[in-house]
Amino acid sequence: MIHPLLPNQLQKTQETMRMAAEFILRPISRKYDKAEHEPPVEMEQLNQAAADQKNSEVEDDSVKSMDLGGRNLWAVIALEQMCWGDVGLFLARPGTGLGNAAIMAVGDSEQKTKWGKRWVAMAITEADAGSDSKNISTTAELDGEEWVINGEKIYVTDGDRCDCVVVWATLNKAMGKTAIRSFIIEKGTPGFEVTRLEKKLGIRASDTATLIFQNCRIPRENLLGGKEEIDKDVDAAKKSFGGAMQTFDNTRPMVAGMAIGLGQAALDMTRALLAEEGYEDKFGASIGQQTAIQNELEMLEAELEAARLLVYKSAWMMDNKMPNSKEASMGKAKAGRIGNRISLKCVELCSMKGFSEDHLLEKFSRDSKILDIFEGTQQIQQLIVARQVLGKSSSELK
Repeated sequence: MIHPLLPNQLQKTQETMRMAAEFILRPISRKYDKAEHEPPVEMEQLNQAAADQKNSEVEDDSVKSMDLGGRNLWAVIALEQMCWGDVGLFLARPGTGLGNAAIMAVGDSEQKTKWGKRWVAMAITEADAGSDSKNISTTAELDGEEWVINGEKIYVTDGDRCDCVVVWATLNKAMGKTAIRSFIIEKGTPGFEVTRLEKKLGIRASDTATLIFQNCRIPRENLLGGKEEIDKDVDAAKKSFGGAMQTFDNTRPMVAGMAIGLGQAALDMTRALLAEEGYEDKFGASIGQQTAIQNELEMLEAELEAARLLVYKSAWMMDNKMPNSKEASMGKAKAGRIGNRISLKCVELCSMKGFSEDHLLEKFSRDSKILDIFEGTQQIQQLIVARQVLGKSSSELK
């Protein structure tokens, strides 16, 4: 789908990424859905296509100078199109993980140079600390010029195949969220072990791992953002935690873009399958001529477009150095919810064709749910938006 509000260069991104999704991802989608935990070697082709497109468009002076274009909007559009092909395969694509967004959000210049182009996963979730990040129990203690990390992380996307992991840990559990910091840990570091790979409802092409850290020692400079020690100044500590949380303002528009791509894929496939059965979508017809199916499809299209515009805005705000926490959460909540709703409704509209493995609709419905959950659930997004609208702090509105 070419969006009329986008500059020509970004419309070219849509076209190129859609072709990659259609001719590289879709043909192997079912294969790796069934072959869970098997690395998809074909993804190197998609890496090359994405790299070529990024080099030719994002670095182009005409894109840099546009009010409507920039790196983050480019990334959202590229993700949207690739996830029109397959969400799990995109997440399994070697090169860029959610941890890369953390490095670019709060890393210093040396860290961005050293790790910015590595494949970096993000390890936040624990058994007793899901959406509530301040309950993190993984610890980091400074011992001379090294940090000693101890703890367990679960549900780490790309945790087995990545090069490095950004790990959230507490410097002092008694200080709550003000003591939370993020650290970069390379694979192969003594004391760092992948102990489990999850079997999942959806995104099966992507690995989801449990990580254990036992007296894992890393250099002091691996503290994301610099070599600072724990600060007794509470305001400074809060600022540091806020920097870590800024990661989500960067990653939520990306995940929302993935949900939009999946939702569009489900609608497109549904129309194609219904057409095979002789259904004609008379868009714009009078109410008396509309069918129940037509009404459903038009409402879903409208909801999806509303989510798309919200997400594009939040990415545009990032590109223009504007605070986007409210908009990022609004877009993530809207896109995650509507992507899941669309995929389930499309399965229903297509009856047995939607339920059968002969088509990808049933897979879209399974893949969609995680996009409504990770990077913050509906409840968390609504809480963040409410705080922004009401002018309340996290302590005032829980």
